[in-house]
Amino acid sequence: MQCALKYRLETVGIDVLLVRLFEHIDEENIPWLLAAASRLLGAFGQQLIDLVPSYTTLMLHYDIQRLDDRDARLRVQQALQDLQPEQGETAGQRHELPVWYHTSVGPDLVQLARAKGITEQALVKAHCARNYRVFALGFAPGFAYMGLIDPQLAAPRLATPRKRVPAGSVGIAEQQTAVYPSVSPGGWNLLGRTAVRLFDPARDGYSLLQPGDSVRFVAIERSEFLRQGGDDTPLEPEA
Repeated sequence: MQCALKYRLETVGIDVLLVRLFEHIDEENIPWLLAAASRLLGAFGQQLIDLVPSYTTLMLHYDIQRLDDRDARLRVQQALQDLQPEQGETAGQRHELPVWYHTSVGPDLVQLARAKGITEQALVKAHCARNYRVFALGFAPGFAYMGLIDPQLAAPRLATPRKRVPAGSVGIAEQQTAVYPSVSPGGWNLLGRTAVRLFDPARDGYSLLQPGDSVRFVAIERSEFLRQGGDDTPLEPEA
């Protein structure tokens, strides 16, 4: 990538700017997004209310009582001048998430394997074979969008989302994989469940996973899942 990274500023609200750095999702975007976030945090300081990274953008919410639109845009321009990824920005934290892959807690496992023309065991093996990068947090507190999955596993979201998906449910949708940190509605294809707590208000940063982190899923047996405190209550079909 060239040194002069082009970006586009878009107005989202009277006190919110969207910094668009890329047009397409790619793991190579991550160090640039992290570097841009670091620069913007320093440039805005206490005038910054929130900074939300995503696959290709950074959403910047600033204090309109202390900055106007012109001042905010000027700070972005100055912060991103000659932007370069910093040494070590690509690393992030590394995590292993143990998962019990089973039809009782992963009701889409069989159907998805059949649709792909592979066995359930092969699907699980493929899902566990990659290190996934955390691109963004959203949808629910602690919900980390990770990718990119093996193209062979890519699958659209369910036509009709479930009304209740248990916490710890592991799923895939399109080219992404994720874990539901809490009970919520959801339309991802569920493969299994983890006992790891991804969101904790008492934790520094609240979310275990942060943009730039890498995640590896590890298949475990039910006995180990229960030993770790997992809930093996089957996900019943919805009426």
